[in-house]
Amino acid sequence: MKTIKYEHSSLRKMAQDFQGLDQMIKMLPVLKKMPVIDVSEALSLMETKELFVILSEFPLEHQAEIFAAFPLVKQLSIFQHVSMKRFSKLFELMPSEDRADLFQILTQQEQIDLLPFLTKPIRENVLALSSYPEDTAGGIMSTDFATVSKDMSCFEAIYKVRQDAPSKKTIYYIYVVNEDQTLVGFITLKDLIIAEPHQLVEEELHRDFVFGYLDEESESVAAKIDKYELVALPILNRKKQLVGIVTHDDALDIIQAEYTEDMEKFMGIMGSSEDVDYTHTSIFDHFKKRIFWLVTLAIVGLISGLIIHNFEGALAQMVILALYMPLVADSGGNAGSQSATVVVRAMALGQITVKSWVSVLWKEMRIALLLALCLGILAFGKVVLFSWETEAPETFTLYSIGLVIAFALFLQVVLSTVIGAALPLIVKKSGGDPAVVASPAIRTIVNILGLLIYFSLAVYLFDLQ
Repeated sequence: MKTIKYEHSSLRKMAQDFQGLDQMIKMLPVLKKMPVIDVSEALSLMETKELFVILSEFPLEHQAEIFAAFPLVKQLSIFQHVSMKRFSKLFELMPSEDRADLFQILTQQEQIDLLPFLTKPIRENVLALSSYPEDTAGGIMSTDFATVSKDMSCFEAIYKVRQDAPSKKTIYYIYVVNEDQTLVGFITLKDLIIAEPHQLVEEELHRDFVFGYLDEESESVAAKIDKYELVALPILNRKKQLVGIVTHDDALDIIQAEYTEDMEKFMGIMGSSEDVDYTHTSIFDHFKKRIFWLVTLAIVGLISGLIIHNFEGALAQMVILALYMPLVADSGGNAGSQSATVVVRAMALGQITVKSWVSVLWKEMRIALLLALCLGILAFGKVVLFSWETEAPETFTLYSIGLVIAFALFLQVVLSTVIGAALPLIVKKSGGDPAVVASPAIRTIVNILGLLIYFSLAVYLFDLQ
């Protein structure tokens, strides 16, 4: 029989091409050899009824792994279309943190309907994990870990690990606790295997360890995992008792979600970074996320129109000013956005704090002077070399006009850069999210400022009416 080999990256396209159930059944030998995440992506494109026909061909534990990798919106859809008895079997085999995430988005009635079908340990675990706020360590932690006592021999510890049966992704660290479940250290799986069977765990114990608290922000926990390059981070309550762990893949999800949230705020998009992906978000939901800032900034932007209207006389006397309005406004907007982005990123990485605002603004000021000098020279050259045919009052030379435009651009870039650096610091100091002011808001503010500088200088230096 002819064997067909498929690349992992083309599996999603294959699923899109194979529309019928029969065709997907033919793909089963291939699907069973693929990584869970690829299989999940392929099956998530199918209708729920047909999906379960394919899913039932996998072992139950494998089914739970595939189901856990589905987007939450797909998990919810499946929950609403299958019996509680059938669903509960999948639900119980999911990783504990994924179970809690799904349980939290169910309605109260759906939660009540599901709980009777769960075993008591699973039911208690789900209720406990679901009680923590989503943005804390407790809200993202897993209870899938192994513990041993420091008084055990390594042989006894290995036997205990087998009993705890942690998943493959959480078994690298074995946590050592006392009789009160207080964390005293950890031992790696490698240490445990290499050690002599009679050797005590205490002899291989790592007593210096990094940990997080239950009520600690999830972003802080993710930052610790990233900083110390950990596979998992133990989560403790205030009594220093071990209650869960956060794994590196959970930390990666948090960092990615935070990055997405910041990028959306940069561009004035409202909404949570935990929303479903682009293809699963309705047109109206996209509209709701974008409209607020667009309308708000459009209203604020009317001030620019009022400024131009107020200087109509100056524009009528010197038409050349209109040609360079976009250059001044865009340069200021770009400089301000760059400065804000750099400062917000530095704050997010912990490189600077609000307390270091003086050094930050002083550094940005010096950078701004260099940028403004380059752009000012460029603007002057453009006026002199490319605007000699443009009408202008005979009393002013092209060189004097170029100098005024270059000077206006110089001031605009310097002030925009400083404002771009200062605003995120001010917002952070007041308890807000600095990402909100990073791009659209700053562009609007500095555009208004740039027009005021531009026309005020022209009117004053050229004595326009």
